[in-house]
Amino acid sequence: MSLNREIDHKLMSAEEALSVVRSGDRVYIHSGCAEPERLVQALIRRRQELRDVEIVHLLTLGNADYVLPEMEPHFRHNAFFIGANVREAVNSGRADFTPIFLSEISSLFVSGQLPIDVCLIQVSPPDPHGYCSLGVAVECTKTAAQCARTVIAEINPQMPRVHGDCFIHVSRIDILVECDAPLLELPPDPVTDVQRQIGQHVAGLIEDGSTLQMGIGGIPDSVWSFLESHRNLGVHTEMFSDRIIPLIESGVINGERKTLHPGKVVASFVLGTRKLFDFIGNNPAIEFHPSEHVNDPFVISQNARMVAINSALQIDLTGQVCADSMGNYFYSGIGGQIDFIRGASRSRGGKPIIAMPSTAKGGTLSRIVPNLYPGSGVVTSRGDVHYVVTEYGVAYLHGKNIRERAEALIGIAHPQFQNALYESACKQKYLVSRELTKAG
Repeated sequence: MSLNREIDHKLMSAEEALSVVRSGDRVYIHSGCAEPERLVQALIRRRQELRDVEIVHLLTLGNADYVLPEMEPHFRHNAFFIGANVREAVNSGRADFTPIFLSEISSLFVSGQLPIDVCLIQVSPPDPHGYCSLGVAVECTKTAAQCARTVIAEINPQMPRVHGDCFIHVSRIDILVECDAPLLELPPDPVTDVQRQIGQHVAGLIEDGSTLQMGIGGIPDSVWSFLESHRNLGVHTEMFSDRIIPLIESGVINGERKTLHPGKVVASFVLGTRKLFDFIGNNPAIEFHPSEHVNDPFVISQNARMVAINSALQIDLTGQVCADSMGNYFYSGIGGQIDFIRGASRSRGGKPIIAMPSTAKGGTLSRIVPNLYPGSGVVTSRGDVHYVVTEYGVAYLHGKNIRERAEALIGIAHPQFQNALYESACKQKYLVSRELTKAG
């Protein structure tokens, strides 16, 4: 069958396409800015015909009505990473959360531990050879599509065709649905003064020739802005945003000194705007690969001078980092933090960094605490932590004892909380009180 005839044979409406979903199926949804909204909406419209359909995905930006209370008999969501659109449902018990390293999610599909019945994706139109690009999000989706019983794809000419290990042949897609609509976007937020101070401290740790990983948000955005005078930087990261564009265009990021994938910006997805989507389209300097490659700590460690910059919700005085929950309240997920922390720590000249504001809730709570809140999950252990950065400076913890850790972390806490942290450290015998020291 010719390519055009095969495509025509597989084309149908979204409603017809979603008729293949059966009660009890597990449905995977393409994540982030690549979410196929029309397919998701068509699935939700079929709710009265379905029961006990499990919906799995990473962070999504679009409509998530399948987690509404009235959807409970029909759909149940299982989050690998909790976004704002499903957070209430997870914490109300209507949806599930699977804590897992981003590098290991794909293995659940391959091993059959979490088989995928239907995979909903959004792709670029096929090239003359029949290959469609997964565009702005490859992450775990390529593997999910390879393992799924049925693959349904929106073909969208507005999806950029990107380079790397990010293609699926039209012969591997069972149903095609045409659409021509803008992708979901996530514009950058303004950078605050505190984030700018943190970014300046972090940038001071980055040497020329380093390879960087950093995510999205005010702190990474601020770090990028302080790197304009650096030279020969590389990027190996699970994702990036619009803020990277000026540094590539100016030549600050050129990958010339990368020891793995030299000359290439390597990622598995992006979160940004149309400007970013246009920039990565047909750009040979940028490659997208599945998360099982990009986030593999062994792969990451092959980048010399690997600098991994990740955030936290809390850190206790011994160095335990909580990044996915606030007490018993699940907030996000493990994601790629440990993948990159461990990869950078094993890199020649690497630097794993945890960067966060010193306070939360308008300055009323310290993020550096005597003990993590009860129920909080430890994402990065004491043994994995190296650099911790707040707006008040840098604490280096690796190889330090508990007393030294407590002293260093109190030193970068907000001044209004330092005395209380000191007193708590003394009560827990991490430190000897000043009074006893003077008496001695």
